[in-house]
Amino acid sequence: METNFIFFVFLLFILSATCQDSDLETDCTNKWIHIRHLPPQFNLDLLSNCSAYPLFDNFCPYLANHGLGQKTHNKSHSWYRTDPFMLELVFHRRMLEYPCLTSDPTHANAIYVPYYGGLDSLKYLYGPEINSSFQHGLDLYDFLVHVDSPNIWSRNYGHDHFMVMARPAWDFNQPLNSDPLYFGTSFLELPEFYNVTALTHESRAYPWQEQAIPYPTSFHPPNLAFFESWVNRLRRSRRTTLMLFAGGGGISANPNVRRSIRLECENATSMSANGTGYEKLCEFVDCSNGICQHDPIRFMKPMLQATFCLQPPGDTPTRRSTFDGILAGCIPVFFEDLSAKKQYGWHLPEEKYEEFSVSIPKEDVVFKGLSIVDVLSSIPRAQVRRMREKVLEMLPRVMYRKQGSSLGLRSKKDAFDIAIEGTLERIKSRLQEIAAQ
Repeated sequence: METNFIFFVFLLFILSATCQDSDLETDCTNKWIHIRHLPPQFNLDLLSNCSAYPLFDNFCPYLANHGLGQKTHNKSHSWYRTDPFMLELVFHRRMLEYPCLTSDPTHANAIYVPYYGGLDSLKYLYGPEINSSFQHGLDLYDFLVHVDSPNIWSRNYGHDHFMVMARPAWDFNQPLNSDPLYFGTSFLELPEFYNVTALTHESRAYPWQEQAIPYPTSFHPPNLAFFESWVNRLRRSRRTTLMLFAGGGGISANPNVRRSIRLECENATSMSANGTGYEKLCEFVDCSNGICQHDPIRFMKPMLQATFCLQPPGDTPTRRSTFDGILAGCIPVFFEDLSAKKQYGWHLPEEKYEEFSVSIPKEDVVFKGLSIVDVLSSIPRAQVRRMREKVLEMLPRVMYRKQGSSLGLRSKKDAFDIAIEGTLERIKSRLQEIAAQ
């Protein structure tokens, strides 16, 4: 592991030195990005502590393949045991091959800060500095503003800067004067970072700084052939199950949507599916205690056989499973808008949700006894086919293709490409507003 890690660090530095101002044939008008050069304490050094937080997890195995994790099996080309908290690493690696990098910050339309904020938060969330979580980010701010070329920051006071923080924004919004036992850090509450755009797994209801981008899944194809092969498999897949829930929870006696789903699914197994066109009305894949997170085989095969994948909120509104399901060609069923519709506007446009998903208010399920099976089985088959085709159309937008992928696959915009486009547009709009004041 130590040898692999050293090689990884070496390769990362080589790439950062050679990828600047590359691909001059690309039209980079209004797309130039400058990567700020941070000391390794803000990114690479954090990887060397991968086994230091046992209460969180030993994330050393997930550093392989530039954050994609280990392959699911030796002959795999597209499937990895990806941990969603490695998005900062995955994004950094993809940034290094972005075709419109510039070494001149005055020429840039946006400034990328390769800070692994989610990983750096671990020492405050699970480590010895738990009582100092209000200090998360202050050393980074000091470096950006006072140490490394202060004029880069002062030119727009951070409005043109962006970073990736691979946790829900809720984990970074602890009030500065709160009880230190409150879970989270205060990074997004620091006035010093109010102007910076933070790309997170999940944003708050009324975000100023952050924008949610898709959780990374386990599917990272290296070329167009592997991608198209997977899509063809989805089209051939026999959907013998009406609906599926892959997740945990729902065992509490208190009313909640996961409990209602588990009870309905248990009852549905004893009901006849005759007349519905399905062999099973519901399947439950128990993913309690994170047993599915790094083992996509557990849930992907059942998802391939299901028409609808239920995506109820848990500790927070969003789920990685939403994107796993889309990659399986499974139509998502949402129970509140904050699970996706009010989150991923760049990647899953809000006006298109009725074309590829189903919305069922959780209050109707929990308190009014609405049957999810009845709702889903009543949707006409022709409409279901159209919805699944729309899911397949959206698929490239929520996957992160493998770094160094072929030119053919790069013609399809993936989650990274769309995140960069959205960030550039957001920064452009914000700077125009400031100039007009």
